Amino acid sequence: MAVSLDDVKKLKELTGVGLTDAKRALEEADGDFDKALTVMREKGMTKAEKRGEREAREGLIDAYVHSGRIGVLVELNCETDFVAKTAEFKALAHDLAMQIAAMSPKWINSADIPAEEIDRKKAELLEAAKSDEKNSKKPADVLEKIIQGQMDKYFDELVLMNQIFWKDGETKVSELVKQHIAKLGENVVVRQMKRIELGVTE
Repeated sequence: MAVSLDDVKKLKELTGVGLTDAKRALEEADGDFDKALTVMREKGMTKAEKRGEREAREGLIDAYVHSGRIGVLVELNCETDFVAKTAEFKALAHDLAMQIAAMSPKWINSADIPAEEIDRKKAELLEAAKSDEKNSKKPADVLEKIIQGQMDKYFDELVLMNQIFWKDGETKVSELVKQHIAKLGENVVVRQMKRIELGVTE
């Protein structure tokens, strides 16, 4: 079937493969963008995925202060000092600092969420579901899916990589980073972040 040229370009940019490979993947997936991307990752075709395995210890620390009330420090790493000095890398670091200031994430990746925090939220949602007459009558497996969906939504808003990028309102931060991995030709990692707000203590 015919595939969208925009989708081909988007897949090429996201994965770092050539136009031909991107088009072929979309055709094999019957035009389903997400399916094509998933298949490419499973086959290890995406250059960004391969670069993501390489060690990144160079980079920079960016600082952003908003209206004298919110301050952010973020460490963004890459593989070489050369890439760390590029305008594109510096712009990404600053955009991420502004993302952290605006969206106040607690963790960088989902893997950073403490197990006890996950258990606490699950227990809270389960208790709320049992108190809801409509949900309490649903089968256990259905209730489990509902709670998992609520948990995913809750934690996605608190995990930097799962948040939607503030500039376009569409792209996940994780996808934004992968796009830069493909463009810059190096692994890019958000190593650490710190956000402070006037009058607010953790």
